[in-house]
Amino acid sequence: MSNSEGGPKQVDDPDYHSVNHTAAQTCGWTKNALTGRGKCYKNVFYGIESHRCIQMTPVVKCNERCVFCWRDHAGHAYELGDVEWDDPAAVADASVELQRKLLSGFGGNEDVPRERFEESLEPHHVAISLDGEPTLYPHLPELIEEFHDRDITTFLVSNGTRPEMLDECDPTQLYVSVDAPDRETFDATVKAVEDDAWGTLVETLDVLARKDETRTVVRTTLVRDHNMHRPAWYAAMCDRARADFVELKAYMHVGHSRGRLDRDSMPDHEEVVAFAERMQEFLPHDELRQVPASRVAMLARDSDTWIPKLNKGSEFWEREPVAE
Repeated sequence: MSNSEGGPKQVDDPDYHSVNHTAAQTCGWTKNALTGRGKCYKNVFYGIESHRCIQMTPVVKCNERCVFCWRDHAGHAYELGDVEWDDPAAVADASVELQRKLLSGFGGNEDVPRERFEESLEPHHVAISLDGEPTLYPHLPELIEEFHDRDITTFLVSNGTRPEMLDECDPTQLYVSVDAPDRETFDATVKAVEDDAWGTLVETLDVLARKDETRTVVRTTLVRDHNMHRPAWYAAMCDRARADFVELKAYMHVGHSRGRLDRDSMPDHEEVVAFAERMQEFLPHDELRQVPASRVAMLARDSDTWIPKLNKGSEFWEREPVAE
């Protein structure tokens, strides 16, 4: 495996730590959880342990140019070129080692209990969502299995442009971004590189509907005056996908998105919840949860939303009271 540590990086964002095409970055919520300053909304919704979660990607390239993306589109040229792909085991190993390196400095932080720090070095979860479109990595199904073999649950986030790849993937939880209720809005908001992206997204909804063992999520980034309309149409897409969960999150005016959108494009939390409630009228998802600090709402079919463990000695993660 080619190692870029100490040499030229293979990714474009200088904040990422990388080994060849594998990149990782410490999530702000991981840092907060270590120092006792709160946990990610995914802890409230799904029970993940924020201090034991890796945020990584096996490829930083993307085939969409979403107006709300905080990343620099110029650094995400879709042409992959002659990439020397690492095998899945090497990517999984690199992800864990990068996480340990990124968190190593917390060992001397007096605000971090020693036990919590040592736990963070043995991750339980991986969010394959840091950057790019992970389905462009040709060995993604095998990578997911590699993580599972290490007793690490997987949260895969995709834009839905590779339904044939997602059909082969069985992560713990599969997110597909649905950021428009119709093709016109899709073209204006997502700005896909490929002409058939809307059609493949619809195909992906059918892939989700066939998933029996994998928990599925339709997620939407809400941008005021761009895609916050036709809640019934969004609901119809969620229904077609037979999604277990629906996540609605406000666009945040950060990063390179500030050059494409005004701050007024950022909806407040009450708008997000109101939109979720409008969608809920057309869905069998009776449970609504929300985390105001993250401007996010989640719809679920029932109240038992936490992920199961992978061979950790008990069926579910230990419940902790979390203030919403």
